[in-house]
Amino acid sequence: MKSVINTLRDLWKDPMGKIGIVGLFLLIAVALFAPLIAPYPYDQIGMKFQAPSAEHLLGTDKFGRDILSRVIYGARVSLEVGIIAVGIGAVCGYLLGLLAGYFERWVDRVIMCVMDILFAFPSILLAIFISAVLGKGIGPTMVAIGIVNIPVFCRTVRAAVISAKGLEYVQNAKSVGVKTWPLLVRHISPNVVAPFTVQATLALSGAILTEATLSFLGMGIQPPDPSWGSMLSEARADMIRAPWSALSPLLCIVITILVFNILGDALRDVLDPKLKV
Repeated sequence: MKSVINTLRDLWKDPMGKIGIVGLFLLIAVALFAPLIAPYPYDQIGMKFQAPSAEHLLGTDKFGRDILSRVIYGARVSLEVGIIAVGIGAVCGYLLGLLAGYFERWVDRVIMCVMDILFAFPSILLAIFISAVLGKGIGPTMVAIGIVNIPVFCRTVRAAVISAKGLEYVQNAKSVGVKTWPLLVRHISPNVVAPFTVQATLALSGAILTEATLSFLGMGIQPPDPSWGSMLSEARADMIRAPWSALSPLLCIVITILVFNILGDALRDVLDPKLKV
C-alpha cells in the first residue's frame, strides 16, 4: 500500500486532484477561521433585503443579516456535520463489513439482511425518518446521516475483505496459526484502506447535501444557526425580490459537493490506476 505521503504526492500531480486538494484546503480554512473572515456576526440584524454592495458584498436577507457572514459560518456547520456524520457511518460500516466479510455464514447473512433493509429506503427518506424520531438539531442530524451511510461502507468493506481473504499471503498466515484479530488487522485491513478512503471522500459530498436537504425541510439545523439549507428555505419566498439571498447558499452547496466529488474521483484513480479511464 502506498504511504500517505506518496499518495498525496501522486494526487497533487493529477490536475483534478490538485483542484480537489486546493478546494478542500480553502473550505477547511474558511470553516476554521470563520470568526476572523466574516465581516459581521452571523446573527446580527440590520436593514432587510439590501442588494450586494461594498458594505454587504452578498447583500442581506429578510431579517437584515449579512449573507456573506452566514455563508462563511455555514461552511463550518456543513463540514462539521459532514465529517462527523461520515465518521459515524464509516466506523460502524467498517466494523460490520469486516465481520460480515471474514466470518461469512450466519454472521454475514444477519448483518447484510439489516443492511439490505436500510438500503430498501431512499437515503433522504431514511434520513428524514430518523431525524423525525431523534428530533431536530445538529446532533440528531449527524446521527441520522451517519446511519444512512453505514450500509454503503459495510458493503464496500465486506467486498474488499472477501477479496483479500483469497490472497496467498493471507492464506499462508492463516495456515501457520495467526489468530483471527491479528490476521484482520495486519493482513486483511490494509487491502480495505484504498476503497474505504475513496468511499469516505465521496460520502462527504452526499452527507453535506443530505444536511442541506434536511435543513431546507426544517428538520436539520435550526435557526438562527447558519446552514446553507436553512438559508435556502428562508429565501425561497423572496427569490424574485432578493435573488441573491438564495443564490449564494446554492452556489456554496454546488461548489462544495463538486470539490469532494473531484477529490474522490482523483483519489480513486491514484489508489487504483486500473479504474482510470
